[in-house]
Amino acid sequence: MSVDLVGFLGVVLVAYIVPGPDFLVVLRSATEHASKGRAAELGAQAGLCVHMLAAATGLSLIAARSATVYDAIKLLGAAYLVYLGVRAVLAAWRTARERSAGGRTSRDPQDGLRPDSPNEVDARDRWRSGFTQGSLTNVLNPKAALFFVSILPQFVNDDGSMTRQVFFLGTLDMVIGIVYWFALVITRLQALLARPKFRRCWDLTTGWLFIGIGVAAIA
Repeated sequence: MSVDLVGFLGVVLVAYIVPGPDFLVVLRSATEHASKGRAAELGAQAGLCVHMLAAATGLSLIAARSATVYDAIKLLGAAYLVYLGVRAVLAAWRTARERSAGGRTSRDPQDGLRPDSPNEVDARDRWRSGFTQGSLTNVLNPKAALFFVSILPQFVNDDGSMTRQVFFLGTLDMVIGIVYWFALVITRLQALLARPKFRRCWDLTTGWLFIGIGVAAIA
């Protein structure tokens, strides 16, 4: 098996640097709790895994060539982003009102920095919620499917097994994503999230970005 690793790594790094819906979902989850942010990133990679498997079996190619299937996935993904955005904006407004009234918010500004709660039920709920949001965002993102269908084949060798090479490149993509998020993004973001004003601004900003991306995709 021979693939163009240099060219592929360049494309992948650019793709991760340029923010997409999964970028916002992971960071939004990290504002609630560090473990939820990690779960959202793993969920986002699981969503990419679905597209990788589909591409290897030819299902994504069918979706990419069918305008109806593509539009349906796009509409579902856009609606989900709007839903996440509305939740983020409402949470930010509720937090601001509670703080202005002198009460304690339901989400302490240090929640993203504290160790996981000893309550195993709460910890499982956070992971389940973060993983679900991350995975759904990428599964319902038709651009992720097109990446595996149109971009990956550009870096494979016609003499080898297409399926094996797609699996190899797709797995490499996900490993790079996990390292990028865990080592460079989530850990460095925590110091900023400890600041209440920054956190409220981040909630509002990401919420409206979600809504804007979703509405733009539907329009």
